[in-house]
Order: sequence, then structure tokens, then C-alpha cells
Amino acid sequence: MGEVNLARVDERLIHGQVMMTLSQKSGVNSIFVVDDVVAKDKFMRELYMNAGSRTGQKTVVTTVERMKHYWNEYQLKDYSCILLTKTIGTMYDLVKSGLPLKELNIGGIAQKNSETDKQVSRSVYMNQQDAQMLKELYQEYQVKDIYFQSTPAAEKTSLKDGLKLFDLSL
Repeated sequence: MGEVNLARVDERLIHGQVMMTLSQKSGVNSIFVVDDVVAKDKFMRELYMNAGSRTGQKTVVTTVERMKHYWNEYQLKDYSCILLTKTIGTMYDLVKSGLPLKELNIGGIAQKNSETDKQVSRSVYMNQQDAQMLKELYQEYQVKDIYFQSTPAAEKTSLKDGLKLFDLSL
């Protein structure tokens, strides 16, 4: 049975030195990019697969439904992977469908609405709905290591501190 060694939400998905550093994490042998738009666009799919292969890891680009199926049918086989999604909602959907996570890094989400989005860390903005989903992942789905960190060298912001911006607590 495989496992998700690190899950990360980052709108850029695979990019630069961040992925080179993260892909060297102990035990990782693959990268799974889960995004419906990217997976259905041949050019974008190949672009991300090529970027992932530069890390030395097997790279899989797939849709949300195919990822759910792959977990339910094969439990990721023998892959110990980094799981990447563009949104908290996609990651939440995967966990709700049964994919277990130990660690969730929120690394890069741009501001979409200046009235509803709050800056949680240097490179992460989220809204009330995102905050509620993260709280639920922690409390109901046992994802106990959730934090905001743009690069491995950057300071971490805890989920507890991020939720305070939305008047939520753990």
C-alpha cells in the first residue's frame, strides 16, 4: 500500500526550487498532480509531467475522480508521493472520499476577492469557506499537521494561527 508523504496546495503546482527541495523528502518516489483542467489539457499535462520528471520522481497528472478511483482500487500501489492540488477544495474533496493525509502544506494561493480573502501568510490568501474546510480536515479527518509555508526555508504559520483570522479555533 502506498501513502501520501506530503500533500501541498499551491496554485503553481510543480515549480522551481520548492519542488526540487520537497521532492528530496525522505521516502518520496513520485509526484501526483491532481487538477481536472490540467489533466484534460494535453499540452499542460505534458508540461507538468516534464517539470516533475526533472525532480527525478515519477510524475502522474490526473483528474480528481481518477485519483479517487486510484486510491480506492489500488491504495496508491507502492507510491510514496507528494500530492499537489491548486485549491483547498480539491484537497478537501480527496480526503473526504477516503484518501488519508498526515501532513498538509498550504504553499501558494493568490488573493481572488479583496473583500473576502484574508492573508494568512506571505503567499497564502483564503476565505471563510477555505478556513472551515481546513478546520474540518483537522478535526474530523485527522489531518493533524496542517500549516502555511511557501518554501521549505520560510517560516511556518500554524493552522491555529491561520484560523484565528476567521474567528475559528481548534
